[in-house]
Amino acid sequence: MTKDTGDGRIHPAAEMYADEYRAGLIDRREFLARATSMGVGAAAAYGLIGLNAPARAAEHMQQGGTLRIQQSVKGMKDPRAYDWSEIGNQSRGFLEYLVEYNSDGSFRPMLLDSWEVNDDATQYILNVRQGVTWNNGDAFTAEDVARNIAGWCDKNMADNSMASRMGGLIDQDTGQAREGAIEVTDEHTVVLNLSAPDVSVIANMSDYPAAIVHSSYEGGSPFDNGIGTGPFRPVSMEVGINCILERNTDHEWWGTEIYGGPYVDRIEFIDYGTDPSAWVAAAESEEVDLLYETVGDFIDVMDAIGWTKTETVTAATIVFRGNQEAEVGGMKPYSDVRVRRALAMAVDNAVLLELGYSDRGRVAANHHVCPIHPAYADIGPAAFDPDGAVALLEEAEMADFEHELITVDDDWQRNTGDALAAQLRDAGIPVQRTILPGNTFWNKWTEYPLSATQWNHRPLEVQVLTLAYRSGEAWNEAAYANPDFDALINRANAIADADARSEVIAEVEQLLRDDGVIIQPYWRSLYNHHNGNVVNGEKHPAHEIHLYKIGFAA
Repeated sequence: MTKDTGDGRIHPAAEMYADEYRAGLIDRREFLARATSMGVGAAAAYGLIGLNAPARAAEHMQQGGTLRIQQSVKGMKDPRAYDWSEIGNQSRGFLEYLVEYNSDGSFRPMLLDSWEVNDDATQYILNVRQGVTWNNGDAFTAEDVARNIAGWCDKNMADNSMASRMGGLIDQDTGQAREGAIEVTDEHTVVLNLSAPDVSVIANMSDYPAAIVHSSYEGGSPFDNGIGTGPFRPVSMEVGINCILERNTDHEWWGTEIYGGPYVDRIEFIDYGTDPSAWVAAAESEEVDLLYETVGDFIDVMDAIGWTKTETVTAATIVFRGNQEAEVGGMKPYSDVRVRRALAMAVDNAVLLELGYSDRGRVAANHHVCPIHPAYADIGPAAFDPDGAVALLEEAEMADFEHELITVDDDWQRNTGDALAAQLRDAGIPVQRTILPGNTFWNKWTEYPLSATQWNHRPLEVQVLTLAYRSGEAWNEAAYANPDFDALINRANAIADADARSEVIAEVEQLLRDDGVIIQPYWRSLYNHHNGNVVNGEKHPAHEIHLYKIGFAA
């Protein structure tokens, strides 16, 4: 078993990862992600490479105050159906997670105290943190953990993306947790017995749809239930207006002695719409303290008004895809691989990065695996061949077909879509641009024939590949169904060692490109700004806001 619970025992794999780090084969973020996902504590992982874990910033923070955050305020739903990081942030103050993913790439235990993983990643022992209580006074136990994981396995619940992440625990005939897959062995221990190896279990437990709910929660907005283990309590929420949380002074939070915090008394998420100029105006008039994200030319604008910028390198991206099952005029234009490949060949991804995102990122290669992912394989750049693209369309008898490219009305996504449409037209490919407001676009985001969506950073490449491209998954917006891909991604999930896994990932990358599944032009660097008085408000690579960590400078 892989284990580090403070007794000094470290799995040999972590020592190997440390050797690779010292040899310059992997960077610090990749080392921390590999080591901590397998159960090595963050402090021990830092120690293996001769560094000290980052210290708390509590001594630099004052207690109290109201933190005002500019962010879109979206409707709440069952956490398993969360499809925006913003929704996760809105409930994060009172609904906590078993595991937390940090900006340095490490995973650290939250409602879990530690975990152990066997050598082939088929069994996980989850050690539940003791001394945690729900804010109604109930004790938090292994039964709560087991119940939530069983809920994640429910494939019969519409929009439950967690089911795609828990495949090794699910009985495919019933669509529920397999008998014997989830065992409560005592009040503070849960054992997961997987039907196949899966190295992404811990990483998936940190993703925003994995919020832990009380036994009394029966669906709908968690604000209506209000019971959680976190340090804040929900006060009010109005979609498109604001979301307010307050420190729960009636509930002693378990995390204060371990991780520090909370520091502020009140948190207000305030929605200023999708126009970044409104965010700038709010900052200039001192209506907010922290921006959720700063984009495009407004990064320079916020710098100019004197706000503090933070930046993080991520695997966040934008993806253009043809839905292979969508009908247009009685046919399925994107079911033809020649059409899909032609669109990709007509586009220079570097141009999309420059015009769509002001060159603030890294050119991607149409396969949705990032160089910062542990098992990334470099298969070379995507082909740019406009003449070849037109020839493929002529061969498919689709040269005169007018494509409708749909994007959301959001600064950088709209700009990237405009740049892509311009390149298609330059190649002689007819295209119509449609730009929709967010409330309209996101109601049908998986159904459009040809559209673009943003995808968040996820620590492991197998996570996003499983979510987005495995047959039948809830977020498979391309309606891609290739048994060869499914078999490859299942193989990749079974390989704990990232170097060995990269050999399979190389095949995955090539298959996605050969099948023309996506145009994925660039990886985004992410930015935010704050007024200079906020501590621990740095931009998180997965857009998470860990509310208990944030305070104002002393």
